[in-house]
Amino acid sequence: MREVVISDTSCLIVLRKIGRLELLRQCYEEIIITEEIAREFKEQLPSWIVVEQPKDATLQKVLEQMLGKGESSAIALAFEKEKPLLILDDLRARKIAKSMNLQITGTLGVLVKAKEKGFIKKIKPVLEELQQTNFRASDFVIENILEVCGE
Repeated sequence: MREVVISDTSCLIVLRKIGRLELLRQCYEEIIITEEIAREFKEQLPSWIVVEQPKDATLQKVLEQMLGKGESSAIALAFEKEKPLLILDDLRARKIAKSMNLQITGTLGVLVKAKEKGFIKKIKPVLEELQQTNFRASDFVIENILEVCGE
């Protein structure tokens, strides 16, 4: 059975900025996003990204009281799926998704998976590219990732 993977906008944008959007397809085959996320991404989507809307508009509206439209729609859609993996970078969105017992990862988790699967040889140069964008991660988190990846 194919893994259900739903991504928020931030992961798509930052991986596109560093020319590595393809890592998502290599790691997960198919990514699901919502119409809100597609609008936020503002670019043509690759064929392996599927757009789907949550059926429960009420849950999305409730989440929008605390989060942006993209994160809210992603969490609402994930809540309707069986064992989804949700790619979120926003800390508040991650906390809410965890409180709803959703499995999450982030852009950095995608990069760790890409390294583990051999799609990137070294993670350190990719992390350096990431830090040249508006993506932010603490030195502590970066050091932990380098340690986990044996660099």
